[in-house]
Amino acid sequence: MTSKVPPPKVLFGFHAVTVRLKTSPASVIEVHVDATRRDARMRQFVDRVQAAGVKVVDSDDARLAQLAGSGRHQGVVARVSAVKTSHSLDDVLDTVEAEGRGPALVLVLDGVTDPHNLGACLRTADGAGAHAVIAPKDHAVGLNATVAKVASGAAETVPYLMVTNLARTLGELQDRGLRVVGTSDDAPETLYDLDLTGPVALVLGAEGTGLRQLTRKTCDELVQIPMQGAVESLNVSVASAVCLYEALRQRRAAAATAD
Repeated sequence: MTSKVPPPKVLFGFHAVTVRLKTSPASVIEVHVDATRRDARMRQFVDRVQAAGVKVVDSDDARLAQLAGSGRHQGVVARVSAVKTSHSLDDVLDTVEAEGRGPALVLVLDGVTDPHNLGACLRTADGAGAHAVIAPKDHAVGLNATVAKVASGAAETVPYLMVTNLARTLGELQDRGLRVVGTSDDAPETLYDLDLTGPVALVLGAEGTGLRQLTRKTCDELVQIPMQGAVESLNVSVASAVCLYEALRQRRAAAATAD
C-alpha cells in the first residue's frame, strides 16, 4: 500500500514565506507575487526566491487573494509541500536536554480557537525561546495559512503539538519534571510571586472562558496576572507574552547571577 502524499498548502506574507525558504527551500513549489509591485522589499524578496531556485509567478491581486483566502497577503503567496514533522512531546523534551538548551519552557493553550490569537502566541513563543506550544485537538485551531501569516514564520520554527487528552499530557509533563502553572483571575498568587527558572509549562485558557475545570485541577498551581485598570482580563496572546517573557527575564537574571 502506498502512503498518501499530503496536498500542497498555502503560505502568504513576506515573513511566513521567507522563513519557509530559509528552513526548507525544497518544499516551496512556486511563489506568486504581485506583478504591479516593484519596490525594494519586493525586489529583494524575488531575488531570494530565485536564488533558492523556486519558480516566481506574476499574479494580480484577485488571483493572490483567491490563493491566500485573504486580502492581507502583502503581494506574496507561496504554494508549498507539507513538511514532515515528527515532533512528539518526548522528542522535544529529549532534544532540549540533549542540546543543553536550558530548563524546558512550554506554552499550553486550552481552548484557543482563533487563528489570529494562535499565530500571535506562536510568534511570542519563538521570541521568548519557548520549546513547544501544546493544545488539545478538540478545542484548538490547527496550523492554517492565517496562523502562519500572523506568526510571521514562527509556525515553521516552534513545534505545535495537538494532543488528544490535554490533562494526560500535563501529567506527562509533570512526570518529566516540569512544573505545570495555570493562569486564573481568582488565583491567590500573582505570576511575579513564582520562581520560573526551572522547567515549567505555562497553561493559559481562552479569553473569557479561561481554563477548563479538569485542566485547572491538573495544574500544580494557579497564578494570576495582576490587573490594575478597568478591564478584567487580557487577550490570550498578550497574556502569553507577559508569562513567557517573565520566565525569560527570571532565567536571564539567574544565569547572570550564576556567572
